[in-house]
Parts: sequence; C-alpha cells; structure tokens
Amino acid sequence: MPTFDERERSEEAKFKHDQELAFKVRNRRNKLFGLWVAREFLGLEGEDAAAYAKDVVIADFEGPGDDDMMGKVKADLAARNIEVSDHLLRKHLAECEAKAKEQIKHE
Repeated sequence: MPTFDERERSEEAKFKHDQELAFKVRNRRNKLFGLWVAREFLGLEGEDAAAYAKDVVIADFEGPGDDDMMGKVKADLAARNIEVSDHLLRKHLAECEAKAKEQIKHE
C-alpha cells in the first residue's frame, strides 16, 4: 500500500506534467493562431508568417489570460485597417486549441 509521501510525490508529478502539457498546448495554439492570422489577414507567407506567429506567442507572456495576445493581433489588424470580429478571432482560437491538443497528444 502506498504511503502518504508516495501519493504526495505522485500527485506532485502529475500536477507538474499537467502544467507542462498545458503550457505546450497554449504555445502551440498561439503559434497556429498567429500563422492563421498572418496568412488570412496580413498576407504573410513562409518565414514572415512564422516570425509573426512567434511574435504572437511571445505577446502571450506579457500577462495572464489571452487579452495580451489578442490585443496584439487586434492592434496589428487595426494598423492595416482590417476589421475582424472578436467572435471570429475567438472561434478560430478555440479551433487552434483543439488542433494543438491533438498535435501534442500525438507527439
């Protein structure tokens, strides 16, 4: 029978694994979302799209939640006079999250 200390270590290891997995999924989601915005609205391809996606990922580190990352994307779109609804952006962000989870699960 496992001791309390063994159960505690097991729970801590599971928590750490879950946090690492969530971090990977979030970053992959943001990268996929940045690539989508780059191609669909900003007309970027290849290395330029990848660089933009990286900027989107980095923007998410500014604060908790998605507001910092979404703020960057909205500002970039507004700077080019491109109007995209919040609903469409959030919808595609959710789709990117589902795709990121699948990709990470299969790695």
